[in-house]
Order: sequence, then C-alpha cells, then structure tokens
Amino acid sequence: MTEKPLVILAGPTAVGKTALSIRLAKKIGGSIISADSMQIYQGMDIGSAKPTQAEMQGIRHYLIDELPPTEEFHIVRFQQMAKAAMEEICREGKIPITAGGTGFYIQALLYDIDFSGQESDGEYRRMLEQFAEEHGNGALYEKLRQVDPASCQTIHANNRKRVIRALEFYHITGKRISEHNEEERKRRPPYNFAYFVLTEDRQELYQKIDRRVDDMMERGLLDEVRRLKEMGCRRGMVSMQGLGYKELLDHLDGRLTLEEAVSAIKRETRHFAKRQLTWFRREPDAVWLDKAAFDHDEDAILRQICRILEEKKIIKEQL
Repeated sequence: MTEKPLVILAGPTAVGKTALSIRLAKKIGGSIISADSMQIYQGMDIGSAKPTQAEMQGIRHYLIDELPPTEEFHIVRFQQMAKAAMEEICREGKIPITAGGTGFYIQALLYDIDFSGQESDGEYRRMLEQFAEEHGNGALYEKLRQVDPASCQTIHANNRKRVIRALEFYHITGKRISEHNEEERKRRPPYNFAYFVLTEDRQELYQKIDRRVDDMMERGLLDEVRRLKEMGCRRGMVSMQGLGYKELLDHLDGRLTLEEAVSAIKRETRHFAKRQLTWFRREPDAVWLDKAAFDHDEDAILRQICRILEEKKIIKEQL
C-alpha cells in the first residue's frame, strides 16, 4: 500500500510559516492543516496570528475557527481532527501540508502516537492541582525539575496542564515523559513525508516578535481579550493559556498594568520561540531552512522545498 504524502512546515513563532505555507500550497496543489493550539478557536483571531480569508488566497485551511473558546482542545482531539482532514485532502487529490509551531502536535500526528491507552491517576492529579493552587506554578514546576529536568526545556512553567501530565506520567510509570517522547521519535512515520523547519537569526526573530506584539495591540488585541472575558472565558481555560491572552486577562483583572502585560507578552513569546527551536532540533528528519542562507529570498526557499519534495516523490518533477 502506498504511503500517504505529508508535508510539514514548522518553525518558531513569527518566522513567516503562514505566508510560506500558503505559497507552497498554491505551488504544489496542497491544503493546509494548522498545527497551532490557539487558531482552532473562534474569536481568537489577533492574538493567535490567524490568517484572514484574504491572506489564505483561496487555499483551504483546516483546524482554524472550528471550536468555541469555551471548549477544551488537547492532543488527542488534534490527532483525530488532523487525521480526518488528511483523509479529506488526499481524497481530493491534494497534498496535506501541516503548518504551525506546536511541535508536540506535529510529533503526535507524524508518528501516529497512540495516547488512548495511557493510564491516569485522577486522585494524584487532583493533589497536584491543589498543590499548584496553594503554592503556585513555580513550585509545581520545581517538582518536575527534580524528576525530569529535560522536560523543563520544552514545557513552560505556566503550562500547568502539561507539567501535571508529566508528573503524573512519572508517578504512574516511574519513567520520565521526556524519555518516552524520545522513544516515540524513533518510531518510523507511516507517511511519505518531508519535514521542514523555517528559521532565522535569533535577534532578528526577537525583533520581529516585538514588532508583531505591538502590531497586535494596535489592531485591537485588548478588545479581543475583553470580548472573550465578557463571553465567560477565564484564565483556567485551555484557550486562555495562549500567549497574549493570559497576560491581558491579568491586566483586565487588575494584576498587571497594560505596559507590564505587553512587556510580559513580548518576553514570554521570545522564551516560547526558544523552546520551539529546542524541540525542533530533536527531530532527526527535519530539514532546516535558514532564511539568511537564502538571503531572505522566499522564492529560493520555495524552490529548495520543491526540489526535496521531488526527490521524495511527494510531488512530480516540475519542468
């Protein structure tokens, strides 16, 4: 049986994945599956850097605007929705392009990891949640650092859900979740795939992040968060853990000034980009596309991607 094609375009936030993925889809006859944990939510447009209909240029996008922000979106749901999207795209004779920066989601889809059989301990989880409520996310994170320091390189201290899951995994299995994830990476994907990571100079990327946050604020990110709060969205929800949303909720709740909130968004987004790069460096099959090596020429980057897709027989050789 012929392996289904899959193109992955990953990279840190603000590097330019969205625009490149749309150009690539137009060139090779593809449709795009968003591997972003926030773009799935309706009404979360500015802070998630969601492409507009005009920016999509007629390219079909999946896993964008599909859930209300009050619903929980997690890894298993992403897998289910992304696999269904892939089936539909392939039936239409198009090539699925998974584009985004959530490396954990991409890994789960690429290696077809089965999460359904993972055990859980509800009582232990509730104990950790109570501990975090009483002592804060930092104290909970320190617990993880003591048993699995490698996980702290890819999980943020404020991502309470993933910190608890990593501690729960260790508690149940006696094994570090970072080791488990490393083993899963050694599985061979069931697809004929090409994995690209778009990157650029760290300082340039950080400057771009700062400018993008300023642009989001000018376009009305604070009003977007205010509307979400009025809808009943609160800090404990998965949707409100997104960068920009939790900081501005803190501002609206009086915990931060607006200047402090914007500064925190920029800082946390830079830290997030650094963790994304750390994650993607562990992917053995990733082809790195450094924008500086191509003199920031997107046409040249696109040609290189297509050459590799031809070599892998994901697309036919272009005349």
